Amino acid sequence: MNAAITIATARRIMTQLRHDHRTVALMVFVPTLVMILLYYVIGDERAFAHWTPILLCVFPFLTMFLVTSIATLRERSSGTLERLMAMPLGKLDLLLGYGIAFSLLACVQVVLALVVSLTWLGYDPAGKVWPLVLVALLNAVLGTALGLLCSAFARTEFQAVQFMPVVMLPQAFLGGILVPRDQMATVLQWVSDVLPMSYAIDAMRGAAAGGELSGEFWRDVLIVAGSAVLALVLGAATLPRRTR
Repeated sequence: MNAAITIATARRIMTQLRHDHRTVALMVFVPTLVMILLYYVIGDERAFAHWTPILLCVFPFLTMFLVTSIATLRERSSGTLERLMAMPLGKLDLLLGYGIAFSLLACVQVVLALVVSLTWLGYDPAGKVWPLVLVALLNAVLGTALGLLCSAFARTEFQAVQFMPVVMLPQAFLGGILVPRDQMATVLQWVSDVLPMSYAIDAMRGAAAGGELSGEFWRDVLIVAGSAVLALVLGAATLPRRTR
């Protein structure tokens, strides 16, 4: 891995994104707009406060997965990725560059959603704010990494979108959002235990509960971060050298 090449790749992606206003708007503003919509749909500040940590965890995750997988596939379809791979550029350098660029936009996305929640929507967390930011950012990075991984197996943008119900939605449903994980069927609990989203949701709930951060919180944070790194490594291993 070469740090200079990784940074140069990230800078190139950021330059491209700066001229793609629709993609930037989707990444930065859509999660916040959906949270505002749900706030008025729910119509109860206490009920919304219960859902806010979950929304801050899920929306960046889904958005970053969708945008990253499509943007990476678009570069492969245009031949840009193949030309880059012909240069002395390692696969991990390439994916890390993509990951850094999209993760920087994820930071803007999460901060905007949290600022709007704390001010306009009146969310008042019981604990400190920085653990919420940490978990939300890690989950957005995880979505980015999984998007890069899944883009290696898609040939069209439509196929990239099809990965969402296969990869993303089961993690959201089995992560304990609708039903507590310990109340699920045993087989579903086993599946939930290997999905990184489950630990992100647990960590976000632990951060929102207030008080001292427990060892379980830091365990969940490390699992989410490790899952993001693993997804990037697997993405580098499966990234084809030639456009199919």
